[in-house]
Amino acid sequence: MNKNLALFDQYAGSSPVLISVPHAGVGLPQALKERMTDCARMLPDTDWHVEKLYDFAPELDVTLIKANLSRYVIDLNRDPSGESLYPGASVTELCPLTTFDNQSIYKQGQEPDLAEIRERIFYYHQPYHALLKAEIERIRSLHGFCIVFEAHSIRSRVSRFFEGQLPDLNWGSNDGVTCSAKITQALESYFHLASTRFSSVTNGRFKGGFITRNYGRPIEGIHGVQLEIAQCAYMDERPPYQWDTDLSSELKSYLHGLIKTLITLKI
Repeated sequence: MNKNLALFDQYAGSSPVLISVPHAGVGLPQALKERMTDCARMLPDTDWHVEKLYDFAPELDVTLIKANLSRYVIDLNRDPSGESLYPGASVTELCPLTTFDNQSIYKQGQEPDLAEIRERIFYYHQPYHALLKAEIERIRSLHGFCIVFEAHSIRSRVSRFFEGQLPDLNWGSNDGVTCSAKITQALESYFHLASTRFSSVTNGRFKGGFITRNYGRPIEGIHGVQLEIAQCAYMDERPPYQWDTDLSSELKSYLHGLIKTLITLKI
C-alpha cells in the first residue's frame, strides 16, 4: 500500500451541513494501476466532477470532505464488513472486482486477496471515516445536530442496477430512517419552489449507501441524506467524461440554493 497518498481534501466550515464526496477521486497507487485492465484504468464508474458541483461550500461555510482515491481502490461508501446494502440485487464490492458494465477491473490472477483488502481498509477506508466522525462531532457540538449530505453521481443508464434512465435527482434516506421528516419536507418544498427542469425521486433505486445509513441517526442529532445525480444533467457521460459548463450551471445554482436551505433549518 502507498501510505503517502493524499487521501482527501477538506474544507472545515461552521454551518450545520457536512458534504461528503467519497466517489469523485481518481487517484490510483502505481502498483495497483499496473494490475488493472485497460478498461478499468479509464475509471468509468467515477462520480465525475461532483466536487465542482459543490465548489460553493466555502462561500456558505459548509464543511466538505472529498476523497482523492478511486473507488476501485476501496469503496468508502460500503460496509467494511462486506454486508450488502441491497440484498438480492447486483452490487459492487468493498474492493470492486468488476465495473458497472461487468468488465473485469483486474488482469487475470491480479485480484486482491483478503489480506490486501484488510490493508486497504486500514490505510484508506478507516482514515476517511475517522475524519468524517470527527467532523460530525465537531459540527454537532456547535449546533446540537449535523446534516450529513452524501454527494454522488452516476451514469443515467446502467442496466446492471436499474432499468431505463434514472431521474436527474435521486434522493435516499433509507425510506426516511436516516433523517428528520423536516429535512425530507424541506428538500421536497425546495424542489417545487425552484421550478427546475430536473426530474426527481426519493428512495427509489437509491436509498442511501453505507455512510448515509451508518451515520444517519436522527435520535442522536445526526441526519443523513444522499443525492445521486444522473450525470447527463451536468456533463458528457461518454469518455473522456467532460464537464459541461453550460449544462451544469442550472444544476449548480439549484444545489447552491438547496444547501443554503438546509443550513437555515431548525431541527
